[in-house]
Amino acid sequence: MGQGRWAPVICAAALVLLAAGAVMGDPDPDEFERAFPIVEPDYGHTKLRLSEQGLDAIRRIENPIAIVGVIGPYRSGKSFLLNQLLSLSCDKGFGVGHMRDTKTKGIWIWGTPIEMEVDGSKVSVLYLDTEGFESVGKSNVYDDRIFALATVLSSVLIYNLPETVREADISRLSFAVEIAEEFYGRVKGQDVAFVPAKLLWLIQRDFLQGKSVQQMVNEALQRVPNDSGDKYIDEVNQIRDSLAVMGDNSTAFSLPQPHLQRTKLCEMGDKELEPLYVERREQLKKLVASIVKPKFVQGKTLNGRDFVSFLQQILEALNKGEIPSTGSLVEIFNKAILERCLKVYREQMDGLGLPVTVDKLQQVHEMANDQARMLFDKQHFGKHHAAQSILKLEDEIKKVYRNFLLANEYQSSKLCEARFSECEDKMDHLQVLKLPSMAKFNAGFVHCNQSFVRECVGPAKESYERRMSKMLAKSRALFIKEYNNKLFNWLVTFSLVMVVVGRFVIKFFLLEIVAWVMFIFLETYTRMFWSAESLYYNPAWHIIVSSWETIVYSPILDLDR
Repeated sequence: MGQGRWAPVICAAALVLLAAGAVMGDPDPDEFERAFPIVEPDYGHTKLRLSEQGLDAIRRIENPIAIVGVIGPYRSGKSFLLNQLLSLSCDKGFGVGHMRDTKTKGIWIWGTPIEMEVDGSKVSVLYLDTEGFESVGKSNVYDDRIFALATVLSSVLIYNLPETVREADISRLSFAVEIAEEFYGRVKGQDVAFVPAKLLWLIQRDFLQGKSVQQMVNEALQRVPNDSGDKYIDEVNQIRDSLAVMGDNSTAFSLPQPHLQRTKLCEMGDKELEPLYVERREQLKKLVASIVKPKFVQGKTLNGRDFVSFLQQILEALNKGEIPSTGSLVEIFNKAILERCLKVYREQMDGLGLPVTVDKLQQVHEMANDQARMLFDKQHFGKHHAAQSILKLEDEIKKVYRNFLLANEYQSSKLCEARFSECEDKMDHLQVLKLPSMAKFNAGFVHCNQSFVRECVGPAKESYERRMSKMLAKSRALFIKEYNNKLFNWLVTFSLVMVVVGRFVIKFFLLEIVAWVMFIFLETYTRMFWSAESLYYNPAWHIIVSSWETIVYSPILDLDR
C-alpha cells in the first residue's frame, strides 16, 4: 500500500532526471542524421560565408576526416547521387529539386560520417554536396569559389557530368589542375605536405558505343589544333596537358541513368531502378572507398576542429580576391611554415649575445638564414607559387636582421660609452695624484687602454676608439705639463722636511747635509739659468726623478694611497 502511494512520485522524479540528462548530457546522435550547410552565399551571390550549423556537426568528430565532394552542373543529379552513395532516401538525405532553380545553395555536408578503415586507421568520411555550376542569377566568380573550395577540401572529388565531357568542363578544372601541380610532386616524395584531391570523372549516360568512359576522357584531354592562335584554346590545351600528365591522380567511371522518369526517382526503390544502374552504383561505392584517404595538411591529418580551422583559412583566402588564386592558397598553407622558419632564425640570432662585431653578426645571420631556408625548402607547400612565399620569408628575415643590426649598434654604443666614461674618470683621477708619478700614470693609461680595446666591441668601436685616442693623448699631455711643476714643489718641500728630520728628530747629520744640498740645488739652479723648465733637461734632474719614481710607485708599494 505504501509502495503504491509513492509510485507516482518516483515516476515523476525519474522523468525530471531524464529531462535534465537530455538537456545537460551529450546531444542525441539522431540530431546529426541530416544535411547541414557549412558554406552559404551572401546576398549578392558573389562571396561565401560560414554556417555554424554545419561547423558544429564537424567539430564533434575526433577521428581523422576524409571528404568525398561532388561537383558538376546544376540539375545534373548531384544530390540524388550522394543520397544513393549514402543509402538514403530523398526525404531523409540531401534535398533534391526538380524545379529550374537549384535546390542546394552553397556547400552542404551530411552530418553523420561514414566510418571506414583506411591503411589500418579509423577514418570518418563526410560527403559534401555543392551548388551546381551555371545556374541562373549567379556570377562566374561565385561558381569559381564554390569549385575552388570543393577542390581544396575534398579527398575525393567526383566530377558529375551528364552524357559527355565538354570543353567548358575541362576549362573549369584549371584551378584543380593548378592546385594539383603545386602539390603533386611533393606527394610522390617522402615528405607529404598536402595531398590534392583524387579526381573521379563520373559520366552518367545510358550506353557507350564501343568505348569506355576512360577512353572518352582520354580523347577529351587530347590537344585541339589551334591554327588560328586562339588564346582560349591555348589555355584549355594547357589544362589538357596537365590533366594527362597527372593521369594517375584521376580515374573515370560510367554510371547509367537510374530510370527514364527522372522526376520520380525519389519515389523509387532499388527494385524499380535499372538493374545495371544498381550494380554500377555499388561498384562506385567500392571504388570511392578504395581511393579515399584522410585529409592531410601541414604534416598531419585533420580531425573535426582542425578541419573547421582549415576551412576558415581557405574561405578567407578565396574571398579576398575577385578570382580564386592558387598563389594565395599556397601562402595560407605556407604561413605556419614561415613562422617556424622565422622562429629557427630568431633562436639562432638570439643565442648571439650582443654586442658583437659586424663580421660576427653577419656570419651568424648567414648561418641562421641558411638553416631557415633549408627548413623552408624541406617543408614548404607548392612548386611554382612557393616563390612568393620564399620572397616573403626573405623579407621577414631582412626585417629581423635589420632589428638585430640596430640592437647591436645600440648595445655596442652603450658598452663603449660605459668603458670610455670609466677611462675618462680614471684619467681625471690620475691628473690629481697627491704624489705625482709618471710610472703610475703610465700604468693606469695602459690598463685603461687595454680594457677598452678588449671590452668595447661592435660597430661603435671604431668611432669610440678615435674618441679614446684623443682623450688619452690630451690627458697625457696635460699630466706631463703639470708633472714637473708638481714634482719640483714636492721635492723642495721634501728637502726642507728632511732637514728638520735630520736635525731634530733622528739627529742624523749626514741626512741633514744631503737635504740642504738638494734644497740649495733646486732653488739656485732655476735662478742661475733663468728658467725652471731648463732644470728638467739636466741629467741630475733625471736622477732625482728616477729616485722619486722608485720610492713613490712600484707594483708592491704605492705611496699615493
